[in-house]
Amino acid sequence: MAIISTEAIVISAIKYSDTSLIAKLYTRETGLTSYMIKGVLKSKKGKLKAAYFQPLTQLNIIASHQEKRSLQSIREAQVINMYSTIYTDIVKQSVVLFLSEMISNSIQEEETNELLYDYIERSFLWLDSHDNISNFHLLFLLNFTKFLGFYPDAIHEEKKGFHLIEGVFTDQLNEKEVIKGHEFTQFKKLLGIHFDSIESISFSKKERQDLLQMLIRYFELHLGGFKKPKSLEVLETVFSR
Repeated sequence: MAIISTEAIVISAIKYSDTSLIAKLYTRETGLTSYMIKGVLKSKKGKLKAAYFQPLTQLNIIASHQEKRSLQSIREAQVINMYSTIYTDIVKQSVVLFLSEMISNSIQEEETNELLYDYIERSFLWLDSHDNISNFHLLFLLNFTKFLGFYPDAIHEEKKGFHLIEGVFTDQLNEKEVIKGHEFTQFKKLLGIHFDSIESISFSKKERQDLLQMLIRYFELHLGGFKKPKSLEVLETVFSR
């Protein structure tokens, strides 16, 4: 058995019994790891609290890891980089719930990836500290593909369409899974920008919805066994107001 101290980001937590949770955490030291957190739903005096395991909470944890065990155990946890607005703003809550599902459905391997860890960590600190966030989820997903291995190849950006399967720009506009026309123009607005530039691009409600559906399709085509998030409908309802 090894005792590990690491930063960790909560991806999901499900109730296991009346008293316990199973939490999936993306950790800096061990990558994607699942933990059984016994008694956390009844204990008020322990070192672990259920509130620590809300989606995308950033923690420092001390954990016991045993080889070949699918569920590890957490001894201590402490919230770091505490959010100010994410859990009180209904729009941000919906974005976080949706993106935590997208992350959970996309990261299949347990391998460590510090660059991906840093990206997730920084992205949600940015979300917490900004107000104009209606396009955040679109840019997060597009830039997330860099770490998953299928970010669009922008070599021939002058072409008139984008092939979702090949991940390249194309002039073969009649092929299946090629976006073109207005949707393609809107898609290109997201390429190569960072969150601090997000206020400079604008989409109508329908454009934002169409882009999100296109990005989800892009994930489906590149990740085996990918499932659409159950919280998608909630997110679309929030942004359709």
